[in-house]
Formats: sequence, C-alpha cells, structure tokens
Amino acid sequence: MSRLFGTDGVRGRANADLTPDLALRLSIAAARVLGATGRRTVAVIGRDPRASGEMLAAASAAGLAAAGAKVIDLGILPTPAVAHLTALTGADFGVMVSASHNPMPDNGIKFFAAGGRKLPDDVEDAIEAAMDDPAPLPQGEDVGRIARSVDPVESYIEHLVAVCPNPLTGIKVVVDPANGAATGAAPEALRRAGAEVVTINADPNGLNINEDCGSTHMEGLREAVLAHGADAGIALDGDADRCLAVDAEGNTVDGDAIMAILALAMRDAGDLRGGVLVTTVMSNLGLHQAMGEAGIELETTKVGDRYVLERLSEGGYSLGGEQSGHIIMSDHATTGDGSLTAIMLLARMAATGRTLKDLASVFTPAPQVLLNVRVADKSVIDHEDVRNAVALWQAKLGADGRVLLRPSGTEPLVRVMVEASEEPVAQSVAAELAAVVEHARS
Repeated sequence: MSRLFGTDGVRGRANADLTPDLALRLSIAAARVLGATGRRTVAVIGRDPRASGEMLAAASAAGLAAAGAKVIDLGILPTPAVAHLTALTGADFGVMVSASHNPMPDNGIKFFAAGGRKLPDDVEDAIEAAMDDPAPLPQGEDVGRIARSVDPVESYIEHLVAVCPNPLTGIKVVVDPANGAATGAAPEALRRAGAEVVTINADPNGLNINEDCGSTHMEGLREAVLAHGADAGIALDGDADRCLAVDAEGNTVDGDAIMAILALAMRDAGDLRGGVLVTTVMSNLGLHQAMGEAGIELETTKVGDRYVLERLSEGGYSLGGEQSGHIIMSDHATTGDGSLTAIMLLARMAATGRTLKDLASVFTPAPQVLLNVRVADKSVIDHEDVRNAVALWQAKLGADGRVLLRPSGTEPLVRVMVEASEEPVAQSVAAELAAVVEHARS
C-alpha cells in the first residue's frame, strides 16, 4: 500500500482521492499524535479559496473537535500565515487545506507541528498509522469546540511589514496572487511597506485559483508589468508559499535567481548564518557557480521545502529554498513564504537602487531541460538500464553538466532533468534518458 503522505502533505482530487471522510479520519489521527497531554489540545486550521476547501476544512475541523481539540478556524489564509499563527497562538499544531499550485479540482491537507514547523516523515507515518486506532472518541464535555478567529489576516500583514528591512518607496510592482489565499494579504503588506502596487488575478471565486495565472502561468504578469511600466512583477501560487518574479523588461526571475539575490543581501547585512545557502538538488548548476564565486557555500537536499527546512534547522542556517520559488528565511518564517520573499526582494531593490534585472545578473543559469515521463511504477527509476544510462551521461557531461532523475512526490511521473553548457546537448540527453525510462517501464 502506498504512503498516504507525499512531499507536501496529503494531496489528490477532491471528493475522489481526498474525501471528507478521509479528511475527518486524518484529522482525528493527527490530533491523537500531535495533541497535548494532560490538557485540551489547541489546533488552528486555514484554507485557500478553492471550492472544495469549504467541505474539506469543515470535515477536518470536525475531526479535530471529535478528537477533543479546541479548534480555531482561521478561514482563508496563506499557508505561511497558518504556520505563523500556529506559532503565535501557541497552538499544539496547525492544519492547512490547500493543493498549493495544483489546479482547482485538486486539494490537500498539510500539518504544522507546534511552532509552525512541517512534520518529519516519522511523524507523518505515525499519523497514518493512527488512522486505524480503534480507541473510543471523547464524549460529553470532552468533545472539542470550534471557534472562528478574529481577523487573522491583519496579524499576518503586520508581521510582514514589521520584518521589512527598509521602506519600498519608489518601487512600483504588479502582484499576481493567483486568485488565491494571499489576494488580500500580499498587496496590502507591500502597500504598507511603501510600494506602489497594481494587482491582477485578485478576484477569487472558488473556481479560478491558479487558472492561467500566478507562478505557474506568468504570461499575464509579464504583460501587466510592461503595460504599467512597473519595476517588477510578483507571482504567487494559490496558497502563497512560493514566489517567482519578472523584471521591468518581463524576464522571469526564478527561485534560484531570487535565492542568489537574497543570499548576497543577507551576506552583506551579516545575516547569512554560516555563510551557507541551502537548496535542493534541482537548483541550477549556475547557482552553484555564482555562490562559489561569492564565497557562499551551497548545501543541497532532496526535493521538497520540508527537507530544506530540516537542514536549515540542523545547521542553524538562515536562508534556503527551491528553484520553484519556495524561499525560506528562518529568522522570520518557519516555512516558504511568497509574500515575505516578495518584500525582501523589493527591499533589496529599494536599498541598492538597482533594477531587478541587474540584481539577478549575478546568476547565469546553465541550460536546463526538464521532462516528465508518466509511469505506472515510479520504482522504474532504479531499473539497471536507467541507472547505467544516468551514470554514462553524467560521466560524458563531466563538470559542465548534470543529470538528475527523480520520482514525483505527488504524481505518477519520473522527472528527467539535464543541465549542460549548451541547450541542444541538454535537450538531446534528456530525450534519450526519457526514452530509456519509457523502454524500461514497458
């Protein structure tokens, strides 16, 4: 039986893979594993605005209360805000109902431990095991209650503005919150920090989250930046835990470039603890080279911001993230925070007077090709023919290239990534490796 938890909680098609019954049982189990001892457990729960979040958040809250927890319903709120408020309120754990950047029919449930931190694998496994626990549920006065929080968005906005290192005066920015959870919070935080803000895709109706907008569809943002003569554009995803950007000319500034900019800013301010940037194996070879030239050490983890967070905590480091735009600044957040990333990126522009294109020029990406191969069994990645092909091409590319094959954490895919000094070479090698995977699975 496959593991219920993926790289970022439990995720699937709402009302098919992820049903209210599953949400209920999962939340009861989570309360048993993460709950307090000797007193009533306190849990906070938030969601993004997708339509299925209403029923799944209700089922999750019911499960928590059924297990005896006091539940604080935060309503629609970004994932990093739920993490922040888990810590701020002193809750025993937090729950976020969201499928992040996935399309509207999907949804997901993720948990935060006390302090707003993501769960390690063994705790997730314990929750999954507890779903089969036949122990009776509390009754009478021991049944939990559900209360609605008063204006949690304001608390989160105040937090974002308070950590901004300098005013954003003189910066004009277009913000695309993807019709998602940060539609209100992100633009307002940037305005209060001093920026002139134009918003697009800021009218969530439950059905349009991530639809041709946000960090997965940046064409509209580019057009808006050029049309408004903005200095930058910010693209969030549906739950606002990731941030990508475009410069004044409409060029994409991805997570690797953002990390390079912030690493240098934090180094100059003396805030880059250990002189280390933590990222995943998917980060571009060009980031490794740029950080090496700047005297910054790069440490890599498995794909998934949870693994970046683990390494940040273990090493006492202050900056890490993913190419996809999950950027974690551990002095200010316990998870990836797209709105916080946007504030810090624009603050660097305002403080230096440099354009985003100029700041991003520190990082020159190596040509990178990523192909997704649909498979019935992701263990094909360990097939002898696949392993031999990877070893062969890595040896041929040498220091000028990189080969990485990995199973998707949320879909029946093997992801084939190749970097090389020239794009045609990367494309050719990626196509050949994809063909090997296809043949090995047949």
